[in-house]
Amino acid sequence: MDVFKALFLGLIEGLTEFIPVSSTGHLLLVSHFLGFDDDQLGKSYVILVQLGAILALLSVYFFRLWRVALALPTSAEARRFVIGVLVAFLPAAVIGFILREFIKGRLFNPTVVCVALIVGGFILLLMDEHKTEEKYDDAMAFPVATYLKIGFFQCLAMVPGVSRSGATIVGAMLMGATKRAAAEFSFFLAMPTMVGAFTLEAWKSRHEMTGDGAMLIALGFAAAFISGLIVVRFLLDYISRHGFAVFAWWRIVVGAAGLAGLLVFG
Repeated sequence: MDVFKALFLGLIEGLTEFIPVSSTGHLLLVSHFLGFDDDQLGKSYVILVQLGAILALLSVYFFRLWRVALALPTSAEARRFVIGVLVAFLPAAVIGFILREFIKGRLFNPTVVCVALIVGGFILLLMDEHKTEEKYDDAMAFPVATYLKIGFFQCLAMVPGVSRSGATIVGAMLMGATKRAAAEFSFFLAMPTMVGAFTLEAWKSRHEMTGDGAMLIALGFAAAFISGLIVVRFLLDYISRHGFAVFAWWRIVVGAAGLAGLLVFG
């Protein structure tokens, strides 16, 4: 892996992590067609570089989360939100830990990604047209049971190409959240989920982290941070006004192009 690929993949990670198009799916497809998917560092890179995007998210929400932390001793609402995020994180943490080797060994392949992208694109189109009952417009005030149900939806994203944010948003909307609240909660749930995935992968890959490998991850991390910061600042307003159609069609086009590329190039 060279510097250009590291920066390019980091840029893709930041641009796609928080929109419902599957950052992991995009990274796997690009890695495959760049000839990088057989490299063990490359497989770990797909997960490790996500921390850059998460730090971009934390930088935007830092003061809001800090106020929640300060309110924990006195505010039942703050405690319910924190418990809700942890409860929503729990299904993916348990299932992901148990099935980690199966997921990386069997599902991290471009065919699975392309099919998941296409199917998920059509689901997003249906969600854009289907008017769900909107009961919650504040991502920090869902019932705890709703947080847990959304957490199980997030587990669908263990299939690369499904999209963690997409699964979370669809699950939240089916539970009665507005588009904006659903998208914002996907941000909050991303924090423990991706930090957990990063920590586990970093530990598992610690013997593979040579000096050059660490430098490439750092470059990708920086690219993911900058591009992720831009996306986080503008995404909620865009989804509130325009919905998911552009992301749905992007998924379908990328998935179809990927399948065509696999048929032609292998």
